[in-house]
Amino acid sequence: MRTLRAIGTAVILALPLAFTAPATATAAAAPDISLAAVKAHLNEFQTIANANGGNRAHGRPGYLASANYVKGRLDAAGFTTTLQSFTYNGATGYNVIAEWTRAGDPNDVLMVGAHLDSVTAGPGINDNGSGSAAILETALEVARQNLTPAKRLRFAWWGAEELGLRGSQFYVNNLPAAERSRIKGYLNFDMVGSPNPGYFVYDGDNSDGTGSGPGPAGSAQLERTLQDYFTSIGVPTRGTDFDGRSDYGPFIAVGIPAGGTFTGAEGIKSSAQASLWGGTAGQAFDRCYHRSCDTTANINDTALDRNADAIAYAVWTIATATPPVVVWQDTFEADNGWTVNPGGTDTATTGAWERGDPAATTSSGAKQLGTTVSGSNDLVTGRLAGASAGDYDIDGGVTSVRSPEITLPTGGTLNLSLSWYLAHGSNSSSADYFRVSVVTSAGTTQVFQQLGAATNRNGAWATATANLSSYAGQTVRILIQAADASGASLVEAGVDDVKITR
Repeated sequence: MRTLRAIGTAVILALPLAFTAPATATAAAAPDISLAAVKAHLNEFQTIANANGGNRAHGRPGYLASANYVKGRLDAAGFTTTLQSFTYNGATGYNVIAEWTRAGDPNDVLMVGAHLDSVTAGPGINDNGSGSAAILETALEVARQNLTPAKRLRFAWWGAEELGLRGSQFYVNNLPAAERSRIKGYLNFDMVGSPNPGYFVYDGDNSDGTGSGPGPAGSAQLERTLQDYFTSIGVPTRGTDFDGRSDYGPFIAVGIPAGGTFTGAEGIKSSAQASLWGGTAGQAFDRCYHRSCDTTANINDTALDRNADAIAYAVWTIATATPPVVVWQDTFEADNGWTVNPGGTDTATTGAWERGDPAATTSSGAKQLGTTVSGSNDLVTGRLAGASAGDYDIDGGVTSVRSPEITLPTGGTLNLSLSWYLAHGSNSSSADYFRVSVVTSAGTTQVFQQLGAATNRNGAWATATANLSSYAGQTVRILIQAADASGASLVEAGVDDVKITR
């Protein structure tokens, strides 16, 4: 791991209808990954480092020995493995790629990765022997159970991460476009056994509202799956930003959804974090980060055990679940009957919702996004740019748009998902909002709301989902509203890829 990731605070909205990850059909129960087995791999990495100058760094014999150890275990378990070589700084590096080819759709790949190299200063047992060992034991458990996932499973151990994500970048750069498109999700595990641990999950939906924004569409679902596991064992989590400084970076750069966990590096644990998770406030999550003391003595067994089980839970839940059936969707590439100002009560004087190809606007950062989630069109508040950013933004109050009637089936779990953004200037307030509601003959129920605030918020696509199972068998409409009710504030909003699945 190269640098400390930015750590945010999760925001939980109290909603009338709880937001959950999209439900799927039954998935196979995840196994309990053996802590002793994971630690046995760490002991092997330590032994390798001890025999090779005290490290397992890129271009050093300890790294190749580590790669051969991982590959040997996977070969024996029945994986199809590749030792992919690349050159950096005049030295040969290696990625270990292992695919479970006995089952799973090769056009629907879930990747799980961790970097295998250490820095030259030490053996790198937490950074990142911990992630490497945890995903190795998960892969071996896949083989022991002869798992038959719906998705194709591919595991990766990256070289030269500590020198700038060199191995993972080489892998992604050399994938043909068609192969990239087959990877539907990437889970990254970089430092999962820190001695003074936190429990961080990559902020796929940007619910923290800090740093680099959300991951590619689908990242929110990966985040929620990992959160679900920690919730099930009573361990609270907090978000950590997609700052691009671990091996998920090359994947999100080409639009592949990503997620993962992290237990902290050289950052200092706060008093609030110590109250939340235990441990010692005022000390680093890992005092041996990038040092010679990052040995097998530098591991918190509880954190390592919990994260190994979280990895298995995510792999089993995501890879074995039957994909949901699409009940209804709209990508806005055609006019499918949405009605602007359906109640005749809108007050906005500009910025009414419209379907179209949006023009980008900027004012202290991106406000109206000129890029859609898919295709050329989306739903946007005043699609034109104008001479200045405020020419076609929302002014004067509320603008609304409502879907055509949607008849929901009975049975199964129904989920609404959509991509959205709300952008505003620092003169906004909580009077401004983006809101999603479900309309039936009995009334209107709000299922999502993002309020404005007196801070600059740039436009960035995020994903939201809501459970609609209580409406099974009914005819509903989806109502989307946005409001500029803070005077002369600059407010823009957009929506794309609205979908209901069962």
